[in-house]
Amino acid sequence: MDIVVKGRKTEVPERFRKHVAEKLNPERIQKLDAKVISLDVEVSKEHNPRQADRSDRVEITLRSRGPVIRAEAAAADAYAALDLAQDKLEARLRKQHDKRHTRRGNGRLSAAEVADAVPDAAHLNGNGEIVSEQQADAIPTTRIGSIEVQGEGPLIVREKTHAAAPMSLDQALYEMELVGHDFYLFVDSETKQPSVVYRRHAYDYGVIHLSPDAATSGDVEAGGAGGALGG
Repeated sequence: MDIVVKGRKTEVPERFRKHVAEKLNPERIQKLDAKVISLDVEVSKEHNPRQADRSDRVEITLRSRGPVIRAEAAAADAYAALDLAQDKLEARLRKQHDKRHTRRGNGRLSAAEVADAVPDAAHLNGNGEIVSEQQADAIPTTRIGSIEVQGEGPLIVREKTHAAAPMSLDQALYEMELVGHDFYLFVDSETKQPSVVYRRHAYDYGVIHLSPDAATSGDVEAGGAGGALGG
């Protein structure tokens, strides 16, 4: 298992790099996920004196043959932030480990199979419109320095493309909890629509489905862990 430590707009002392290698014990992590390939540890620093108690941020990204798992935390120093991020990472690994041994999913596609299964899948362009791959090629692109603007905007400052196997609403909720975000974009395996599940308040969640047919659009509210989402 490879461990890569890097700094974002900050230098990472050699002492801290050695501490990371000792702290993120490969044997301990591989007991929870035997398929882990690498760990990326990114360190950044906030120079605003008003945020001195959260000046150092550590983000850990675990890559394996399963889903990518991330955990991040901020504290007054990088060592404390690493401890907090490690606790979050191991909690998510344990949750994934427990679910893998109690509930085996059947018929799911791997990330590598998505392109073959859904060759003409639509996606969102820079204007928030649903387009096919053929339509995307026709969108004019203007380069301003190192940044590209598609169509008339908005200005695109960061863009990522991820392979995404269609999944159920329940699985999307689970994946959202794994990465620790407040929302999760996925392709609904039942409707084949691009969808977003998001955290509302308390234990309630919401879900938004995107449909090119305006007549079918509307708000859909889903219940919490014991409600319509099943959790």
